[in-house]
Amino acid sequence: QVHVVESGGGLVQAGGSLRVSCAASGRTFSKYGMGWFRQAPGKEREFVAAISWSGGSTYYADSVKGRFTISRDNAKNTVYLQMNYLKPEDTAVYFCAAADSTYYSGSALRGSGAYGYWGQGTQVTVSS
Repeated sequence: QVHVVESGGGLVQAGGSLRVSCAASGRTFSKYGMGWFRQAPGKEREFVAAISWSGGSTYYADSVKGRFTISRDNAKNTVYLQMNYLKPEDTAVYFCAAADSTYYSGSALRGSGAYGYWGQGTQVTVSS
């Protein structure tokens, strides 16, 4: 079992920045690929970014590429999503998730089906 908890959401003006964090506990954090997904009201959950267990590979949705950066600190069991140049359309609940790297790696981390453990989410609201 891996337990993940998101933090750092909030309200920010368009063009601003925000960093959300995801703290993991339980089994060895470094065994897990980590991902961020988001869900806006009335829309399906969508992939935002993912990072391999080592941090050596990262993946981004086209809509956030160049603006968002995912990173991880395995010593702190934490993954981060730095969000810059935020837009109102980035408003959503952001979810952190963990994928067992024994079974899922590479581009498979773009799919929600790779993730067995999910957090409760943190709200990010971008005002225009």
